[in-house]
Amino acid sequence: MRTVSLRLRVRGAKRENDNALGETVQTMERRKRRTPNIERPTSNGKVYQLSTLNSNQLLFGIVQGATFDDLRRQSAQAIVDLDFDGYAIGGVSVGEPEEEMMRAVESAEPFLPEDKPRYAMGLGTPPQMLEMIARGMDMFDCVLPTRLARNGTAFATTGTLNLKNAEFTLDERPIEENCVCYACSEFSRGYIRHLIKAEEILGLRLITLHNLHFYLDLMRQARCEIENGTFDQFRKAFVTGYKTRDVDLTERI
Repeated sequence: MRTVSLRLRVRGAKRENDNALGETVQTMERRKRRTPNIERPTSNGKVYQLSTLNSNQLLFGIVQGATFDDLRRQSAQAIVDLDFDGYAIGGVSVGEPEEEMMRAVESAEPFLPEDKPRYAMGLGTPPQMLEMIARGMDMFDCVLPTRLARNGTAFATTGTLNLKNAEFTLDERPIEENCVCYACSEFSRGYIRHLIKAEEILGLRLITLHNLHFYLDLMRQARCEIENGTFDQFRKAFVTGYKTRDVDLTERI
């Protein structure tokens, strides 16, 4: 029995080593594929900028580099040399762990001009947006407020609410207390749940209105906190109290 157990351990260790080697090779191959994109000549960027814009347009350069710190840094430096109107960080929120996503932003941000807007593409959840602001980002775009609304999920300060759940059947409260959006001013959680279960499109429209208002109001609060010098405390309190419930956030863009 001891011999059999030892053989099984050896086989298990071999499988783990094979898996680790496979992941290392995959990472190296992924980096190899990304590197040519970073090293392509970018001298035509300025020409494109001058020849295609009218007076009310701005052109943003996009920083790439996957999850590799040195490629992010290299891309940011090359893009900044072209002197765009603003700078976007792309290739994030595409399935990588949140820690790697944050690190990708942190790798590029120090090389972006402070006097021009920074745009985090495809982000994010409310806590992620506050974390990105703390890391120097100014602008965001994301489908979450509308996509999750179509699935019956609303945003609140305490986290997400799946209004299809039975717990909201007789709930007479608004989606978010003290929210001044049309949905919260006129309708209860219970009635909105009824609309969703009855497949009335109004229910999804009301949640969409609320979610968009929630995101915009969160950014308004963030600006006020920055002006008051209390943003860090605000961010920590919000992130700590925010809970995501019954929501798949893996597909954002």
